[in-house]
Amino acid sequence: HDLSDDSDYARHVSRSISDSGKSTTSVVYSKENVAIHPTQYASERISGRLRLFKQGSSLFLSWIPYKGQGSSSVPLEKDRYLYTIKSLPLADVHSIRRHTPALGWQYTIVVLSSGLAYPPFYFYNGGVREFLATLKHHVFIVRSADDANVFLVNNFRDPLQRTLSSLELPGVVSIANRTSHKPRISMSSLDDPERVNGATYDGTSSTSEYSGQPKKSHDPARDISIQVLEKFSLVTKFARETTSHLFCDSDGLNAYEKKQQNNYSSVHTSSSDEKEKTSDMSPVASDPLEFEELRLIWGKQRMHPLSFEEWTSFFDSEGRITDSKALRERIFYGGVEDDIRKKVWKFLLGYHEYDSTDAEREYLASVKKSEYQVIKTQWKSISAAQAKRFTKFRERKGLIDKDVVRTDRSIAYYEGDDNPNVTILRDILLTYSFYNFDLGYCQGMSDLLSPILYVMEDESESFWCFVALMERLGPNFNRDQSGMHSQLFALSKLVEILDSPLHNYFKQADCLNYFFCFRWILIQFKREFEYDQIMHLWEVLWTHHLSEHLHLYMCVAILKRHRKKIMGEQMDFDTLLKFINELSGHIDLDWTIREAEALCTCAGENGAACIPPGTPPSLPIEMGLYDD
Repeated sequence: HDLSDDSDYARHVSRSISDSGKSTTSVVYSKENVAIHPTQYASERISGRLRLFKQGSSLFLSWIPYKGQGSSSVPLEKDRYLYTIKSLPLADVHSIRRHTPALGWQYTIVVLSSGLAYPPFYFYNGGVREFLATLKHHVFIVRSADDANVFLVNNFRDPLQRTLSSLELPGVVSIANRTSHKPRISMSSLDDPERVNGATYDGTSSTSEYSGQPKKSHDPARDISIQVLEKFSLVTKFARETTSHLFCDSDGLNAYEKKQQNNYSSVHTSSSDEKEKTSDMSPVASDPLEFEELRLIWGKQRMHPLSFEEWTSFFDSEGRITDSKALRERIFYGGVEDDIRKKVWKFLLGYHEYDSTDAEREYLASVKKSEYQVIKTQWKSISAAQAKRFTKFRERKGLIDKDVVRTDRSIAYYEGDDNPNVTILRDILLTYSFYNFDLGYCQGMSDLLSPILYVMEDESESFWCFVALMERLGPNFNRDQSGMHSQLFALSKLVEILDSPLHNYFKQADCLNYFFCFRWILIQFKREFEYDQIMHLWEVLWTHHLSEHLHLYMCVAILKRHRKKIMGEQMDFDTLLKFINELSGHIDLDWTIREAEALCTCAGENGAACIPPGTPPSLPIEMGLYDD
């Protein structure tokens, strides 16, 4: 259906509300009984009012749940807090998909320019056509030729100056082309999606003189476009499953779903017999990508690691980082390349201040190296006779000696007998036990130090970076376990608001202490991933881009991914602990980070309120960790 047929609709539904003549809010579209389904079950339905309204020249979308509307699995007040959209600027919207199933109600999916996606909005009283027509009247909107149900939204004042060519989404035809003197985007070849009629969008030849194929380059905008199409596919799958629960027969499938079952066999669950067989054969293998519950948004697609060229672009002429927030965000979404990791980690951990100059950092390194040697001498100078009378020193040294020979010995950097790096690892830990004598040494600290020494390849710098890390994670090793208890308590609250059925199951199974996640939190998933993966994960966590406690949302993400197995097999604490430990090496890191990002964004302030103040890891105080 051509949206131009409905171009006059908005004029008939618009109404204005003036406020003292100074500012005007105009509601241009309002629809009752627009619902979302937090899960794929029909009973999990929250209805509300969807509106489009203008404030000045900007268009906004809002969806407010009705009072008294709550899902069966989440308390009402938490539903209303999590599932409320007060004012979403249409300038932040990238795409909208319209879907009209053969059986069921129409729904739309909204994807933001950042790549995040909202859940489907079900129009139980109709109105999708009018909704899109209203959008066309107020913002620039184009249709994808690859999928006639996908519309791209851009809130440009002069759309002809910035067309969808900047998105480089293949197969898009702009409605505005009718009035343009020169078409900005034309139909692209199915065999060559990067080429438009043999030329790039700026009019230059795109053919390589060597291969005869288009030159390919990394384009973040195109990556987002591809990601959006993938998101539409995933959300549509969830919506289709929701519809099947709304119209099902005694066999659990409606006629339409039975007809389409073969087409979607790869994403539908198998028979119960097959499930049992698979469970017996591979109890810890990663689950297929299933969406048992619909999240409000999906995490952004991961990027390529930060390169040396990008890294240097963040510095001014004197060596100061000009935009630490942008740098940390860039690292959050891509990590860093190996050759610059040593330099980057010093900033992430707080060894260097972001606004320090090259000269200041060079001076700091010499000062801290001397200071390290002074502290190290304190225990190196202890004689054998003195050690006999120093019980605490003997105990700590004995524990460290035992731990370092068992730490990451499969890594080439630490393998072999009489490895000098193992000796350095021991010396740093002993020195730290004197630097922070109250805390001393506890098992697990060697796991945290090992990657730092591997990256830094310098004893003094490794020590001070470890000191900075322990300022954040030191409470994990308190004798009273206060740091761990506060994080496990926060994890319990996060699961309660983000997956209440799973939380209720843990409550019934007497597992609310969440001790089965103890190892994850204590050493930051160190033993759950490969060595190179853990370095990538830690630098993502150290950015503190979305939250200081993203690791807790990672715990929630992993538990949610395996909730069907956990609840279906009625795991008790011992079985659950064994299952969690056996997940080591079977967790998809990129998926988990993206899921944690989505959960963190979804929980918002409500999630942050679940985490008591002072819960580890805390940021260094004003980066003043090394001040005299």
